[in-house]
Amino acid sequence: MVAPVTRPGSTSRTTVRRIPENAVNDREALHQILDSGLVGHVAVVADGQPFVLPVAYARRGSDIVFHGSTGSRLFRALAEGQPTCFTVTLLDGLVVARSAFHSSMHYRSVMALGIARRLEGDDELDALHVITEHLLPGRWSECRPPSTKELAGTMTLALDLNEASVKVGAGDPEDDEADISTPPYSRIWAGVVPLAESFGTPVRSGDCPEDVPIPDYVAGWAR
Repeated sequence: MVAPVTRPGSTSRTTVRRIPENAVNDREALHQILDSGLVGHVAVVADGQPFVLPVAYARRGSDIVFHGSTGSRLFRALAEGQPTCFTVTLLDGLVVARSAFHSSMHYRSVMALGIARRLEGDDELDALHVITEHLLPGRWSECRPPSTKELAGTMTLALDLNEASVKVGAGDPEDDEADISTPPYSRIWAGVVPLAESFGTPVRSGDCPEDVPIPDYVAGWAR
């Protein structure tokens, strides 16, 4: 039975307690952040040791889907039902305050809790399609699909978004009033330095013939 979809931050484990004014309780914001990210981090414990794995992922409806190797003991632990935490963070800028303490970041972040489930058959193939199209829009229809051997070596997992939190940091530095009004600290520049991702010019691989053109969908990628 699928658990009912909840609003971000609506459970005791996902209520934002540190800087609660940065909490966002809107599922659309949750989806937008996940749809904008390319790399997530998934937590797993093996023999009492916590590990955090960077993974490519995509959102498929109300699930996060991601994959790894069937040979990975950490992925096998996730597939066997170990509770996990999945996070995505987008960095939008550096907040340059008059004090080191109040200097911070502009960010958008998601944390999802739950138990991942292993996908198989057509469901797994669909998830791999979704991940590929999230990372490389337009590529799935042109590239060779996974072989039987490749699928056997791939473990694809899904984690539902029924228990998640969203946190967004924005705005000017929040300096102490004394630092704002009293020299010498009042004479220190303060503000925000935005950060943005962008794709560079595609670089042809050494074994790609010169007469094979760069696909329009690759040339058109933008962030």
